[in-house]
Amino acid sequence: MSVAASDRVTIEGYAGPGFEAVRQAFAENFARRRELGGACCAYHHGEKVVDLWGGIRNRGTGELWEQDTMGLVWSATKGLAAMTLALAHSRGWLDYEAAVCRYWPEFAQQGKEKITVRQLLAHQAGLFAFDEPVDRSVVADPDRLAVVLARQKPTWEPGTRQAYHALTLGFYEGELLRRVDPQHRSLGQFFQDEIASPLGLDVYIRLPESIPNSRLASLAPPNPIAMLLGFPLRITLDSMNRRSNIYRALITNPGAAIVRDEQHVYARNFEVPSGGGVGTARGIAQAYSVFATGGRELGLRAETLELLAAPAIPPTRGFYDECLKGDGVQFSLGFMKPSPAWPFGNVGSFGAPGSGGSLGFADPIAGIGYAYVTSQMGTRLTGDPRDVALREALYATLHSHQGLHSAPERRTS
Repeated sequence: MSVAASDRVTIEGYAGPGFEAVRQAFAENFARRRELGGACCAYHHGEKVVDLWGGIRNRGTGELWEQDTMGLVWSATKGLAAMTLALAHSRGWLDYEAAVCRYWPEFAQQGKEKITVRQLLAHQAGLFAFDEPVDRSVVADPDRLAVVLARQKPTWEPGTRQAYHALTLGFYEGELLRRVDPQHRSLGQFFQDEIASPLGLDVYIRLPESIPNSRLASLAPPNPIAMLLGFPLRITLDSMNRRSNIYRALITNPGAAIVRDEQHVYARNFEVPSGGGVGTARGIAQAYSVFATGGRELGLRAETLELLAAPAIPPTRGFYDECLKGDGVQFSLGFMKPSPAWPFGNVGSFGAPGSGGSLGFADPIAGIGYAYVTSQMGTRLTGDPRDVALREALYATLHSHQGLHSAPERRTS
């Protein structure tokens, strides 16, 4: 179906019977919430009930967002990376409670011998930045990168504080997976071989050369005024301070910008498992749908899924985040968990948001796999208004038509 959202934007795709409110919210994003282009998809108990796209994928050229357009999802990639370790856990290769050095002996340097896999994946290891120089050439060489990762000293005693490992988490996950995988594949290759290809997903952590630029949405940055008004003042000031935790974690050495490429839109055959994922909302939602409905397609064990749905365990000093300078954001086993500070889905949900507004998550209680991808970066840290509107419409529909015994999501902005 095609529904005109305004004189300039046409909404394409599908919203199943009863889910028309999601399509309306998607259209309103263009009319009222400054959407440029994007896609939204939701699965309910394994059935695709929403699959919408529209707007512009490239502001500079005016090219439209098509059915197969893929976008960079920044830190929403963390959820995809966490899926690979969940699969390793289901196969008996990895114990979340074991010390990382059980699988990676060199990791035990610099006081890291007691760090557990669970602590590492919950951003509680104090390894949110690199002291040694790390550039594109180091990231591209897993053996060189592994030496740097192993030599890094925690900023504080592991397990005591939370600090968002904006980029480093994915590199540590990648080396850990490489150690436990019998074939010693990179995380991106493992994701492609064991998750994306079997499910037929247009989602990549290692974007191949074969993908044409015409399938990729470029990201339009928010205007400076929107950034000043949207981000908390403390974060804005910290992001300009070269010595701050968030600057070291996200902006420099190597910095999130390494995933971009002027000639190819995004870097090819290059892995940044914490922020370089590229895909369709449809593919990301489908992956989460499998995790929300028993995982049979991937051979996931019930024990693994129960651990993913379990509440996050805080470090000894609580969930205050030393990088994000805020309290309440919760992480577990590589995923973000819903919390009063960042609500999504129901209790037991797990997923990952990305800078600028993208989000993917699984809700086992409601049987939902959901994803939102955009070409216009937003400025909210705890739920972009466009995504929130879509999720509220989705859960209001479920609540009214399916009789779920859980309240619709609360607006966070």
